[in-house]
Amino acid sequence: MLLAFDTATPAVTVALHDGEQVVAEATRVDAMRHGELLAPGIAAALSDAGVVRQDLTAVAVGVGPGPYTGLRVGLVTARTLGLVLDIPVYGVCTLDVLAAEAVDGGTLPDRFLVATDARRKEVYWARYDGSGERLEGPQVARPDAVATDQPVAGRGALLYPEVFPRQVAPEHPSAAVLARAVTEEQVTLLDPEPIYLRRPHVAEPVRPKRVS
Repeated sequence: MLLAFDTATPAVTVALHDGEQVVAEATRVDAMRHGELLAPGIAAALSDAGVVRQDLTAVAVGVGPGPYTGLRVGLVTARTLGLVLDIPVYGVCTLDVLAAEAVDGGTLPDRFLVATDARRKEVYWARYDGSGERLEGPQVARPDAVATDQPVAGRGALLYPEVFPRQVAPEHPSAAVLARAVTEEQVTLLDPEPIYLRRPHVAEPVRPKRVS
């Protein structure tokens, strides 16, 4: 039983896959409550599927890129579950999950972009071919630096329509897609390490100068 979740965007998304199909899934969108929503979301998915944590055989987690706080919630939870249950933890680039769903949603040209909100008037982005294979990125940039008339999936397309005029679904990643992509080996598996692309806002305090 594979547990999958992603907290790299405003969406807190959780799913369970039994090796053949997704048996439970839930998504809540709230950029400020990742820490409050993930654990109950996991508990609800397990309850809906009629399983307990000891039935899990692996964990798949979105590793971003994304804001520091949201990513930390997901990665710490994934690593803790892996350690406590002694099961493998697989990381997947969140942009790859969005690309996989975009490809599943219909016919795309041989190039398209995925862009998510990086805050500070920037986007996290990556470029893909029509099969969902990543060609470039992930990187962080101002939207006008990666402006394109190619289709663009992700929240970034909705935030900056003047430079991304061809928006396509999805807006947020889905843990159900993440679970299927991992099970069907459609995405590259990574170590469960966060992709930040830039330093977190929090800095270590500076030692005060000695008063002489």
